[in-house]
Amino acid sequence: MSQIAFITGATSGIGEATARLLADNGYDLVLCGRRQDRLSKLQSQLTSKVRVHTLSFDVRDRAAVHQAVDSLPEDWKEIAVLVNNAGNAHGMAPMQEGSEDDWDAMIDINVKGLLYVTKAILPHMQKRNAGHIVNIGSIAGKEVYPNGNVYCASKHAVDAINQGLRIDLNGTKIRVSAVNPGLVETEFSVVRFKGDEDRAKKVYEGLEPLRSEDIADNILYIITRPAHVNVTDMLVLPTAQAMATMVHRE
Repeated sequence: MSQIAFITGATSGIGEATARLLADNGYDLVLCGRRQDRLSKLQSQLTSKVRVHTLSFDVRDRAAVHQAVDSLPEDWKEIAVLVNNAGNAHGMAPMQEGSEDDWDAMIDINVKGLLYVTKAILPHMQKRNAGHIVNIGSIAGKEVYPNGNVYCASKHAVDAINQGLRIDLNGTKIRVSAVNPGLVETEFSVVRFKGDEDRAKKVYEGLEPLRSEDIADNILYIITRPAHVNVTDMLVLPTAQAMATMVHRE
């Protein structure tokens, strides 16, 4: 029987690329996101390869998260891999000028949403004493950069949660890992800059950024290591990037 991977934020970017790659490698998929139309489209594209189940909910809604996971048929609850990918960045301003609504969105999705989904999935992994949780962090969880204050804080929290969860689950056969990308060209910057596509494009000008497929490839590598091997923390940057604020542009 194929292993089941549960992916949040599967409707675009890294989540969608991960879904496609894991389908190519025989994983059955539980695809999660807020946009049911995109989930349905992706499901229709992948069902010729593997079984696909979709769940439409907002990770910020604790009750909706638990209801969605509880609604899974029993044969879909044996989740082997959880990819906590859902995340967002909103705005880029010094804290004294920041939007509290933006802060709420980042903390609620990047931190609390990750916690809610993990809490809902963990009992099923603990029951089988098996599973792998992969948290998608960011270089922003390793460094703080100008005007990144709350976003960086949210990703530093992901880094701490990743470490804490690994400690909490020590002695079980559940592995916990993180992938922390640098510049990846996705919808990320468009969301951060409130739909300003011209400003978003400038983030990636003059260099070759990472692609969603690159991060999906890293996730596949991590989850296919032998059971006694846990790649706990991976930082992945485009060659042109040395640190969060040091990027060589042609």
